[in-house]
Amino acid sequence: MPEGPEIKQAADKISSALTHSPVEEIFFAFEHLKPYESQLKHHRITIIQTKGKAMLIHFDNALTIYSHNQLYGKWMVRKAYDYPINNRQLRLAIHNHQNSALLYSASDIEVLNQEQLALHPFLNRLGPDILDEALNLEQVINRLQDKQFYKKRFATLFLDQHFLAGNGNYLRSEILFVAKLHPILRPIDCNQKQLHKLAQAALSIPQQSYQTKGITNNLELVTQLKAKGCKRQEYRHWVFGRENKPCYICSTSIVKDITGGRRYYYCPNCQKQ
Repeated sequence: MPEGPEIKQAADKISSALTHSPVEEIFFAFEHLKPYESQLKHHRITIIQTKGKAMLIHFDNALTIYSHNQLYGKWMVRKAYDYPINNRQLRLAIHNHQNSALLYSASDIEVLNQEQLALHPFLNRLGPDILDEALNLEQVINRLQDKQFYKKRFATLFLDQHFLAGNGNYLRSEILFVAKLHPILRPIDCNQKQLHKLAQAALSIPQQSYQTKGITNNLELVTQLKAKGCKRQEYRHWVFGRENKPCYICSTSIVKDITGGRRYYYCPNCQKQ
């Protein structure tokens, strides 16, 4: 499942491709959305927002396309009507005279007016977006100490979209490694210094991933590893996807574990219980 940084990167590409001119045509795969094809045609996209893993495409007629990629959804931006050859099912296509934004495989798509958007049950339950520039250290620390979160294990908490929206498997593992906290610990188990370091990582790691297209490792180390001929999958992350490989800090073998069917990774030496 794409996480917050990947959704925001997709939103940036779509915005660059489509906001400069009116939409010429829209295709919805779902019959109940077909009436909106004519309602959105020839209108302009005013802004594209992301909230966690959801995308909101706002039009100048006060309608908004809401989409969530879920596990298999994928956005593609291509030249107008240049459909790729693949086995995915096209769910949504937005075209102008130059470009097309194509959403494949996703099933969670809606068209909302302003009232429906304000009352949307999923969006209203989301916590602060991890990439929201207004989100600050104090707010993250306050959420960590909130009674609804402070007794949850980090391995569970950092997938809870009510806590911070946009985190997923790889961000969870990387944030906890940078903060040097074991995934089974809880906020209540930590002192103020640890919570402060965790809050810093919760803000900085998603931002770095967004800016670097998914790299969460130390960037100086990444440069060194690239110079040695390492592939992207080898230098991209501190711990995620690196089971049994040596920790970049202490050389201890990285451990993979699973909770709720979702995998996470950690260094048992750097992240002691």
